[in-house]
Amino acid sequence: MPIITIVPMESVNRTDHFVQMSSKLYSQLQPKTSEIKISVGKKIVKVKIMTVEMSPNEIHFPENLFQLFCLPIQRYKFHSIYKEEIDSLFLGPVVGLVTDFKNNGNEEPYFRSIHSFCEELHHGLTENGGFLYVFSYPEFSVHGYYFEDGKWKSANLPLPDVIYNRIHSRKIEFGKEYHLFRNKLAELRIPIFNDRFLSKWEVHEHLIHENHLQSYIPDTNLFTKDHLAAFVNKFETVFIKPVHGSQGRNIFKLKKENTNLILDSSVKSHSENKQVLSSFEEIYHHIKPLLNNRIYIIQQGIPLLTYQNRGMDFRVLCHKNQRNTWNATSLVARISAEDEFVSNIARGGEIMTPINALKDSMSVSDAKGLITEMKKLAIETATIIERKSSGITGELGIDIGIDQEGNPWLIEVNSKPSKNFEDGQMKIRPSAKAIIQFCTKLALDSTSEMEDS
Repeated sequence: MPIITIVPMESVNRTDHFVQMSSKLYSQLQPKTSEIKISVGKKIVKVKIMTVEMSPNEIHFPENLFQLFCLPIQRYKFHSIYKEEIDSLFLGPVVGLVTDFKNNGNEEPYFRSIHSFCEELHHGLTENGGFLYVFSYPEFSVHGYYFEDGKWKSANLPLPDVIYNRIHSRKIEFGKEYHLFRNKLAELRIPIFNDRFLSKWEVHEHLIHENHLQSYIPDTNLFTKDHLAAFVNKFETVFIKPVHGSQGRNIFKLKKENTNLILDSSVKSHSENKQVLSSFEEIYHHIKPLLNNRIYIIQQGIPLLTYQNRGMDFRVLCHKNQRNTWNATSLVARISAEDEFVSNIARGGEIMTPINALKDSMSVSDAKGLITEMKKLAIETATIIERKSSGITGELGIDIGIDQEGNPWLIEVNSKPSKNFEDGQMKIRPSAKAIIQFCTKLALDSTSEMEDS
């Protein structure tokens, strides 16, 4: 079925449930009678069809019908599927983006680090066909925020066909209230994708048992005194990372220098000096309290290529497409700030095209070959993580480092990758388009569950 534009018209009688469409569209649908059921989000309304002279791919809704569907009164472009056996026309998708933000009464909401990305998704979905709104999980099914006239407006909105999880906090996802929300989605059979953060140890366990990936994975283990001693003896540099960490926070780096070990930390302010420690016992007793009884991993430090003596790695954004396979939609180099050993943008790192970042260390043709190899490695990693993880995975950020010999290493996998990488300037970026296509696919797939009601 084609993209259909829904056009508001004045209600003649508030109790009448009817729509207007062209004779051409009516003959395409071939309903058994002059009545059909229309589904928007999870709401289904039975309507009479009136055929009139009009554009073939439009349906005119009276204003009272918008209210029944909990839709703001405006024009919409929707994908359509007609289920002949149950006389039902699906229009959508209605996409809900769930995140955590403060609701300041009548003020416009601020969605934190994804605020401009939400606007980008709105524009992309409106252009492609669909309706986006943003909501906080405690207010699910009560109200959300849709974008109109340059502002996010609060309204009672339809239950979505699909939900994209952009909750910022692991703590929230572990909480009771979030679990109640997830149970409600399961009852309503609303798919949610990227439904939780991944732990670093979980990712390691998924990947290390794949023989063909083992050469790309740094030696990794859970933090214990014995494991730390073994790693310090074996490697020049060791990283200690929180299993549930993100954005380069709370990471420790141990580096051998002569008979000493230098401890650096991403926790410190720039004014603090690195710690110089001389014995293993001193190292352990210094680090242990800093971990705050949280679970950490220990990881082999790889001597990676740098850019002008600054740390460098590469973030590959991978997305599921409409054919249900993985694509690499974006690849950027991340260059660390001068005083940082982590390259995260949240810690002052900057973005560069991979060619420009690599051409100081190798020829352009070698750099192009390496970029192709990184994309293949990222897609393979995403495929395995999706296969071995519970729930629906549609988006992953894969961090890759390149060692001094030009070999790629898998550094980290993120299920909630940052949205600040490519320079948007309100163009709809490939990563946003990929999210829209995956949402549309999940919503259209769920129409197979539409029942006669």
